[in-house]
Amino acid sequence: MDPLFEKKPKNLGTGQDIQPKRDLTLKWPCYVWLQRQRAILYKRLKVPPAINQFTQALDRPTATLLLKLAHKYRPETKQEKKQRLLTRAEKKAAGKGDVPTKRPPVLQAEVNTVTTLVENKEAQLVVIVHDVDPIELVVFVSAVCRKMGVPYCIIKGKARLTHSK
Repeated sequence: MDPLFEKKPKNLGTGQDIQPKRDLTLKWPCYVWLQRQRAILYKRLKVPPAINQFTQALDRPTATLLLKLAHKYRPETKQEKKQRLLTRAEKKAAGKGDVPTKRPPVLQAEVNTVTTLVENKEAQLVVIVHDVDPIELVVFVSAVCRKMGVPYCIIKGKARLTHSK
């Protein structure tokens, strides 16, 4: 050590020497920077009509009525199916003949299934959620519905639509 330069340790306590610069950057979760990018794009660009329609959704009371109606047509649970098949087996065992029980009409989910039903004109109403990410997945569904003359509506919150209660 050179005797000309005196060793003077820094005191980094509060109110003492200036703290060294630190790298305070933090890694944001993917969904955060995705939603920030989306917000910036929506502010800067003209939003096409096909995408802008997802900002106009059903009002809350109408959406609640729709979801109550949809709840009646939810797919049967394992217990309900077991019960239906059990009663069928009991009738067969009693000798009344094996009559297949009709499955009740149920809602269909998944984009590909719904698109096929719309194209075959088997769908009566299509419910689309507004917060699908990426939005390109469902933009074409509304166009197909319009082309085939099938009514469709947009509701807020995919969590509400897929909720089991």
